Amino acid sequence: MKRIIHTENAPAALGPYSQAIEVDNTLYVSGQIPFVPETMQIISEDVQDQTKQCLENVGAILREAGYEYEHVVKATVFIKDMNDFPKINEVYGKYFEKNSPARACVEVARLPKDVKVEIEVIAAKLK
Repeated sequence: MKRIIHTENAPAALGPYSQAIEVDNTLYVSGQIPFVPETMQIISEDVQDQTKQCLENVGAILREAGYEYEHVVKATVFIKDMNDFPKINEVYGKYFEKNSPARACVEVARLPKDVKVEIEVIAAKLK
């Protein structure tokens, strides 16, 4: 069965998609950009602040669905400039200190609202 996840503690979707969908104990979290949920504004221009806000938004969605960061099995990080990779990694590593998920990191030409980073995850619970 498919369950749609929505929380006011993460930014509202900017288009026709859900914040997350759960199917068979697997949660698919849509890409999160660095919007502050209360204002729907970008946190700042600093890539580390943006990375932290993306991961905080992911965390709010995970918790709403009954998951935690430790349940994340795959992450995809989209970045505007690969030169920011070390700064992004520094913040990212604080959220996944042990049993880090599989991950892809891709430099892209442009992200929504011209942010510097977007992060999506897949989380799973063993039965």
